[in-house]
Amino acid sequence: MFEAHFQSFDDRTDRGESAPRVAALRAELARRGLDGFIVPRADRYQNEYVPPSAERLAWLTGFTGSAGAAIVLADRAAIFVDGRYQVQVNDEVDTAIFAVEHLVEHPPPAWIEVHLKAGQKLGYSPWLHTVEGAERLAKACAAAGASLAAVADNPIDAIWTDRPAAPLGAVVLHDLRYAGETAEQKIVRVRAEMHKAAADALVVSDPHAVSWLFNIRGSDIPHTPVVLAFALLPKEGRPALYVDARKLSNDIRDRLEQIAAVRAPADFERDLAALGAQKRAVRLDPSVCADAIARLVADNGGQILRGGDPITPMKAIKNAAEVAGARAAQARDGAAVARFLAWFDREAPGGRLTEINAVEALESFRRDTGLLKDVSFPTIAGAGADGAIVHYRVTRKTDRAIAPGELFLIDSGGQYEDGTTDITRTVAVGAPGGDVRTNFTLVLKGHIAIARAVFPDGTTGAQLDSFARQFLWRAGLDFDHGTGHGVGSYLSVHEGPARISKLGTAPLKRGMILSNEPGYYRTGAYGIRTENLVLVSEAVGVADAEKPLNAFETLTLVPIDRRLIEPAMLTDDETAWLDAYHARVRDVLTPLVDTQTREWLVAAAAPLAPAQR
Repeated sequence: MFEAHFQSFDDRTDRGESAPRVAALRAELARRGLDGFIVPRADRYQNEYVPPSAERLAWLTGFTGSAGAAIVLADRAAIFVDGRYQVQVNDEVDTAIFAVEHLVEHPPPAWIEVHLKAGQKLGYSPWLHTVEGAERLAKACAAAGASLAAVADNPIDAIWTDRPAAPLGAVVLHDLRYAGETAEQKIVRVRAEMHKAAADALVVSDPHAVSWLFNIRGSDIPHTPVVLAFALLPKEGRPALYVDARKLSNDIRDRLEQIAAVRAPADFERDLAALGAQKRAVRLDPSVCADAIARLVADNGGQILRGGDPITPMKAIKNAAEVAGARAAQARDGAAVARFLAWFDREAPGGRLTEINAVEALESFRRDTGLLKDVSFPTIAGAGADGAIVHYRVTRKTDRAIAPGELFLIDSGGQYEDGTTDITRTVAVGAPGGDVRTNFTLVLKGHIAIARAVFPDGTTGAQLDSFARQFLWRAGLDFDHGTGHGVGSYLSVHEGPARISKLGTAPLKRGMILSNEPGYYRTGAYGIRTENLVLVSEAVGVADAEKPLNAFETLTLVPIDRRLIEPAMLTDDETAWLDAYHARVRDVLTPLVDTQTREWLVAAAAPLAPAQR
């Protein structure tokens, strides 16, 4: 009945191939005089999502998650993943070869200090590590009496004989009605920040920043419409955009040439070296810029000015056109998700649906809008115990029926020219048992606490993160991921600098869009997550405030499963928020959906009955 166009269900892990590949890597390292090598999940641009040609970690280990690293020594190897992937890594990776370590609690530098021996050389590719990341590795090697050795060419590439070709997605212009600001206007703003830092040139190494600055989009990375390209912005004169000419039509090239010198990627390294030779002061962000870029400048005599990329906060604060686009995209997407949930409620109790059926159906409802460009990430659709795998990705091999009595967690999003969406709903299939309703309500209370938060301008995500966890903590529970991440405007579904997390140190500014997604996961049983996107806005209705106050406007408009709520656990204020939210969902979505979905909405978005409160 349905078909997925933007995602596949192939089993991408090559766990069975790890042993010969690790053996081949060890032989290659020995040939080069290296005692070990670190393999991050990264590309030259330090992207979260990478093209198939950069999936070196997956090729070597079988691990297909979006964050991780491996270290291979002659006598041992380890793989490092964060809390989202602790279950997945054991399913995908041969733990007889790789010891599993926690990426945050025991990161690679700590492991290096313990396991690297004095006099040994650990190889790394300076294109695949940030400046700060390489410095941490070098410090750990020095503490072990060893050394960190840069390699000019990656040893993985020497043994990966069927490595995919680099992507050549066509570059398109991002329409001004969605961007809200011309590239020329953006360049003026960025240059003003450069002058404050006395920089001769700014390295723009993040493709999301490049794509935002020049108002271009592409298809080099699955589900993220960025152009893989670098840029150099001098304090005076024309910027330079380094992009493969095969991605450009004649018309696009001509239009880009009006604002920048369009140059070949190979010219980037030469131009960096030339800036160094001219003793220029070059600004770069050491937390996101590849170590190789800094080396090309510094090793040729240039000065590195370390500091945050000024484009990052500009991009995160959406202008009026981007905010209007986000609201339109969320309404459109909400209608598609509501159609899916209405369909799911009709079909799932029969026990014939599988996880893949659900993913295909939801994508199909989004495509029916006629405006979907892609999904914003592979849909996470976990029934029962699969829902406890935070970033579970269903394959033909793992697909299973969705059984009555289970919870079903579905986390998904869409890419539209006017906005990027991301939503998670946890729904009941039949009558939930045990402590499911209690824990669902604890998560919901945390979600509502974030949604209702009022906070001084400049508050960080770290200061708000515990709002979402407080009710779970009181019950002795928690979740091992951040409460929220920034979201781009027809860009990455995960965008810095702001996040609601214990590590979220960036101030939350009006115009930023973030997710609000607390959860709870019982391994082997079920997963719960409720996620909406929110917009940082001016707080209203606070009398005699002594400082500017902000609040969140909830953008996502889809019912939350009332069948999973224990109404007696909600306060009057929490109930009022939920009822008001559902009233808004009903008002906005009703004109956008078919008759069957409209009937479903009446029940799904009804207020909690007085007798239930």
